[in-house]
Amino acid sequence: MLCFVPYFAYGASVDIETPKTIVSDKIEYDTKTDTIKTSGSTEITNQTGQRMTLTDSYLSQNGNNLSGNDIKLWLGDHVYIESDHIVHDEDTTIAYKAMFTACDDCDAYGDAWEIRASKIIHNMNEHMLLFFNPVLWTYDIPVFWLPFYEMPDPSVKYKTGLLMPDFESTNNMGTQINIPIYINFSDTHDLTVTTSYLTQENPLFKLEHRLNMDHSEYRTHGAFTHNQAGENRWYIFNNDLIALGEYARATVFLERASDKTFMQKYGFYDDQPYLDSGAKVELFGQSSYVVADAHIFQELRQSTGIYASPSGNILPNIRGTYQTAPLFKETYLVFDADVLGISGDGTSSQRLIGDARIVSPWTLWGGNRLTASISTRYDVYNFNNSEMVDTSDFSGLKDRFLPSGYVEWGLPLFKPTNNWTQIIEPRARLTVMRQTDEDQFTLNNDSAGTFLSDTTLFSDNRFAGYDLWENGTYADYGVRYSAFNNQGKTFELFLGQTYDFDAKIDINPNSGFHNGASDYVGRIGYNNSKWLNITSRFRFDQEDLSLRHIETSAYIWKSKNFINISHMWSQQFIDEYTMGENINEINGGIGVQITDRWSVQFNAVYNATYDRFQRHSGGIFYTHPCYYLSLQYRKDNAIKYDYVGNTTIQFKFGMSINGQQY
Repeated sequence: MLCFVPYFAYGASVDIETPKTIVSDKIEYDTKTDTIKTSGSTEITNQTGQRMTLTDSYLSQNGNNLSGNDIKLWLGDHVYIESDHIVHDEDTTIAYKAMFTACDDCDAYGDAWEIRASKIIHNMNEHMLLFFNPVLWTYDIPVFWLPFYEMPDPSVKYKTGLLMPDFESTNNMGTQINIPIYINFSDTHDLTVTTSYLTQENPLFKLEHRLNMDHSEYRTHGAFTHNQAGENRWYIFNNDLIALGEYARATVFLERASDKTFMQKYGFYDDQPYLDSGAKVELFGQSSYVVADAHIFQELRQSTGIYASPSGNILPNIRGTYQTAPLFKETYLVFDADVLGISGDGTSSQRLIGDARIVSPWTLWGGNRLTASISTRYDVYNFNNSEMVDTSDFSGLKDRFLPSGYVEWGLPLFKPTNNWTQIIEPRARLTVMRQTDEDQFTLNNDSAGTFLSDTTLFSDNRFAGYDLWENGTYADYGVRYSAFNNQGKTFELFLGQTYDFDAKIDINPNSGFHNGASDYVGRIGYNNSKWLNITSRFRFDQEDLSLRHIETSAYIWKSKNFINISHMWSQQFIDEYTMGENINEINGGIGVQITDRWSVQFNAVYNATYDRFQRHSGGIFYTHPCYYLSLQYRKDNAIKYDYVGNTTIQFKFGMSINGQQY
């Protein structure tokens, strides 16, 4: 209804010249002063959609000046300022003896939190709320007072200012108070600087920088402290992704730390065995891909005397792949090239690889699938003081040539029923390759050997890297059974083996390979898509079928409750006849949703070989529409150099306004 009357209207809705709507029991419009007076319950909505409810209001015709009683100024769905008296002047709204909350109707027994102040000023230009003599109340209980407080209103997504502090306590550094400051430069550029005060150590400074641009993104985080021992300890991580057009991109990455234990001691360590810094450029084509990258590593592990990869810096590494369109039927050619340089500890090597292969897949009568491939590879190495397999040092050139080919057969057999579709597929591959005992070069390049598993079968290279070569002719064979239904349930079982026709040199007794028939490998998995997903990979000894290796993981869930558990057990031999300590490790986690808002979680890594926890952590969490809090702990039992496992307890609290956390 739209009404203009000289003095009053009952039950009226008025649209005045500035896009604004007033709904009230009674509206009086004075044509002489261009003012509006309402009586009774009134609701005013401005052009931006901001809503105000009040009684007995007075406002100028253009809405620049407004006053009233029992006023609620709504700043969001559940966010409002309530006041006995409010004055609106231009772009500033002043509420006297006011209350601010973001918890409208969040609990049946009262607002979870509110701020009461002698005066609240809302500046609509700057989108800021200013509180004078504010007191924070939770469930009608006063918690703390400040002389002045300032915060952005809910329309602001990003605003420079102090974030909610959190607290930690560690067994070797005392209580830690983390005070973060958020700095906003633009909608796509911001920075968080955190100062951590510790009662038994010097302060720690942390930084997180984020920048998004049209075709790139930049991320940096790090920490620094000058500890009580007079040492500068720090870490810095950086990852930049830059688009170089439609078919190219570059990545620059940096991971460095002052020492091997700083990240672990201060809680930044996430089981990294080493830190990796470098750069990468990628080029994409419709049927080709080229990448050039360089890596400089920082080792974090303790030296065990066992050769491991990576053992040096990689400068450079260039790889390229090109696949042709089908030459006939589905037959295609693939060309690969690889250039790699490795240097470290006074040694270096450079490698050039050229590889070409033709792959021809066929589907024959009865559903038989046949794939044939012929390939050839040529390597040229330049060594400088490199340790060879005979433990001698060598400098100079070496080269090798490897022709190979394979034929692979498979026959998937389908059996659909009313509820399930079953598939059984026998599969076999014969690989013919030149035996290369004499051409195994260095002990410590990019190959760390091989480990037989279900994923190793039917692969083009059974070794971890490029430097160790396959050894002669071998056959892979196995059978896969799977079933699925229209309710999303799936089941899979695979069992297979490999057979080497030529004797292998220096076989690792734990690899699963033997001269002749290997161990048996397989996997089994079931997923009912409702509450259970379980997978297991295993290996049995080829002579007596004793279990040699098993990895099992299970995830059980119901609504927000879950259990995840994984177990790895592996029998270890020092040599062919001497048994060592078995690997036996359990990882587990559990989450219980006690109520809609309360939940608990626990995670642990248990080393059953040594009968002790590697680490465990847990916490209790409360998530409210208007705030959140958590109390968590973490226990790390690692011992390395100057680091002895930490116990950390952390408390976090924050407020939520319209879904945004503060």
